[in-house]
Amino acid sequence: MESAIPEHLTVARTHPGRMRDGWTPPYPSFVARMEPAVRRVVMAYFGLQFRGEPPAGALGVLDAAFAAPDGPGHHDRAREVAPDGTTDVVAIAYWDDPAAFDRWSATHRESWLGAGDGCGRWAEVLRPTVQEHETLFSSLGRPEGVAALATGWSGEIAEHAYWGGMRDRIPLSQTDPLVPVGTPVVERDGGRVRIRPHGGICLIRSGQDWTDTGDAEREMYLNDVEPVLRAGMDFLTTEGRAIGCYANRYLTVVQDGRPVDRTFGMGWWRSVADLERWAESHATHVAIFGAAMRHLSTLGPAARLRLYHEVSVVAEGEALFEYVDCRPGTGLLGALPG
Repeated sequence: MESAIPEHLTVARTHPGRMRDGWTPPYPSFVARMEPAVRRVVMAYFGLQFRGEPPAGALGVLDAAFAAPDGPGHHDRAREVAPDGTTDVVAIAYWDDPAAFDRWSATHRESWLGAGDGCGRWAEVLRPTVQEHETLFSSLGRPEGVAALATGWSGEIAEHAYWGGMRDRIPLSQTDPLVPVGTPVVERDGGRVRIRPHGGICLIRSGQDWTDTGDAEREMYLNDVEPVLRAGMDFLTTEGRAIGCYANRYLTVVQDGRPVDRTFGMGWWRSVADLERWAESHATHVAIFGAAMRHLSTLGPAARLRLYHEVSVVAEGEALFEYVDCRPGTGLLGALPG
């Protein structure tokens, strides 16, 4: 058993963790290990918002940009269809060299956001240090999200399967309370809105992959777990702001334009503490957790459902949101006063 926090990021705790002495998790989990030379990553979400079909070639522009010099080390694509029929296609890209991202963004960002083709477009970008984010995987072998930039995996870790494990895995939590600081800065220019959020804003990407499940496990997941998960995601999307969730999306991964057996929730939270309170005590997450645990405990080692998440808590100046001609309520637009 090893710590989720790598040795080169381990310091003397001034903020005690919540893992009790002698804790042994009831099942294995793992974290991705970045090279020690990596100090900061970039996580960039680029959205295309439309009704019906997207303009011809719109997504190809972004694909070409990703393949250009200084493009991301990993990217994937997902989509969400809102109840009103609006579709958001989201390309998620990751860099482990912020300078490369800056060069890439200087060349390609405006060609994406300023296309002027009648679609809504948005970019939500954060730049956490390695001290400010954590990952967690239920099994090895298939990295997702920022973990695709990692060069290896941990062994079985201790800091999981108890309330507070998420915070304990964030290296900065050893010395920082991770509380919100400052106020958002909003700039409006016609149909374009830029938001620089307060410090301590929290992003979670939490995913499910049932690609490798057999027929029986697939039916169990789709009938018993996924509906409960979807209900929780719907609650956060429509009512989450009252409990500190600024915005939530429940996205289906697409490959070659087709949905695959992978989904993830993407949530922006006022603070990691607000996310913790929802996870620990709100009826919607208690139901999600219970359904997932019943699935895994029923199947034991035979389970092929893969679960993962990544969580980041960033300081002031480390995130920028930009929305162009988007429908009201898109992303952090829904959290603005007035």
